[in-house]
Amino acid sequence: MEVKKSLIAVMIGLSLVLGSGITFAGMQIAEVRSSESVDSMDEEAVAVNGELEDGLKELEYIEKFSKAFDIILNSYYEEVEGNDLLEGAISGMLDSLGDPYSVYMDQETAQEFMESLDSSFEGIGAEVSMSDGRVTIMVPFRDSPAERAGLRTNDQILKVDGESVEGLALYDAVLKIRGEKGTTVTLTIERPGVSEPFDVDIIRDTIPIETVYSDIIEENGQTIGVIEITSFSQNTAVRFGEELSNLESQGIDGLIIDVRDNPGGLLQVVESIGSMVIPGGEPVLQIEDRAGEKGRRLSSLDETKPYPIVGLINEGSASASEILAAALNEAGNYELVGQTTFGKGTVQQTLDVGDGSEIKLTLFKWLTSAGNFINEEGVAPTIEVEQPEFFYVSPINTDEDLQLDMNNSHIATAQVILKGLGYDPQRSDGYFSKEMEEAVRQFQADMGIEVTGVIDSETADQLQQEVINAIQSREHDNQFKKAVEILTQ
Repeated sequence: MEVKKSLIAVMIGLSLVLGSGITFAGMQIAEVRSSESVDSMDEEAVAVNGELEDGLKELEYIEKFSKAFDIILNSYYEEVEGNDLLEGAISGMLDSLGDPYSVYMDQETAQEFMESLDSSFEGIGAEVSMSDGRVTIMVPFRDSPAERAGLRTNDQILKVDGESVEGLALYDAVLKIRGEKGTTVTLTIERPGVSEPFDVDIIRDTIPIETVYSDIIEENGQTIGVIEITSFSQNTAVRFGEELSNLESQGIDGLIIDVRDNPGGLLQVVESIGSMVIPGGEPVLQIEDRAGEKGRRLSSLDETKPYPIVGLINEGSASASEILAAALNEAGNYELVGQTTFGKGTVQQTLDVGDGSEIKLTLFKWLTSAGNFINEEGVAPTIEVEQPEFFYVSPINTDEDLQLDMNNSHIATAQVILKGLGYDPQRSDGYFSKEMEEAVRQFQADMGIEVTGVIDSETADQLQQEVINAIQSREHDNQFKKAVEILTQ
């Protein structure tokens, strides 16, 4: 039988890697044949034989890949680069997993990814993932260009500067979105509940990675500490510990831990934070490998906190945020206020594949304290609270001025915003009535812009800015107010 040289080379390589296994397997097979019963085969021999079969099967895969690579490289009607074929093959393998979090990163992309873990980077400031083949906003960072431009969780990016990103790998799309501080990128957005895509212009900026914010509020004679975690980065656990100690030194009567719009981060960091607030001996989370083996990560807290805790969550809380939220409820028996979280229940690790390229690969499932797998389901709040309707509207499209007696969806959006800001237009059906004109006039007067009763681009921009201001303040934050109410009852 003719054996190709390439296959011979692979077989030689196999003998170098698995040589002792092959020899041992042969010895065991010989012993079995001299025995009276096949049932007496040693279990270890069965395992080694299984490994040998797996190795031979992998040889078949390698040989098939080698043939396909050789055919395309040498026979395609145009000359192609071997490295392009190789990187395409690796990307294709990862795409076949159907896992949006397992991706291939070439040298440039891997470098960009590592820079994003630094103390700052330049871009729009939003966490993205791939959902149904589309680049999707998981969450805009706090006080980022993305947030200021009105981007929301679950917004899908269709185009970057007029060019479609359909079919691009996630990190290739990210490279198009990111850029130097001061430059502008135009994103074409499709938003759930909005009938047509719309463009958003965003001025890129330096995005600082400050991940922990805290303050104290006084309510009904009680002192409530607030800690907001925006992501779980390298220094987040240290910063959380510092802020928690500072709050406790001021004698807080309760604590709010806010992980809304937090896209997650490093597993060991959320474990460390869990050990600062979850009762000692209780699991912060569980890890399950591909064989179904589970390991619990227990809190090492010495004493249960002497004050109640409430967690704040929403649909932008993902991954590590969900670990902490679930632990607060299941292990700490603390309330969770807000909306059901994003639903990411897997753990990834970056693995070097040579020449600076990396694979970010899902290696484990994580389970909640009680052993629940929340992937694509999320963590449900114990007390569900929605934010005001105007928190979720899209920016007003002003390709034309909106004025008296017009009727369209952009006017309906403006009506929701005006009502939410306290300028009631008396209707919500998209018709620009005299009452709405008066509401617009009052808004313009209060904002110090020309009073016309017409929503032009300046008025639309100001309406959007006021929405952002309202979202960032606590005056309209129903979820935060509910958490305070629970702690001060």
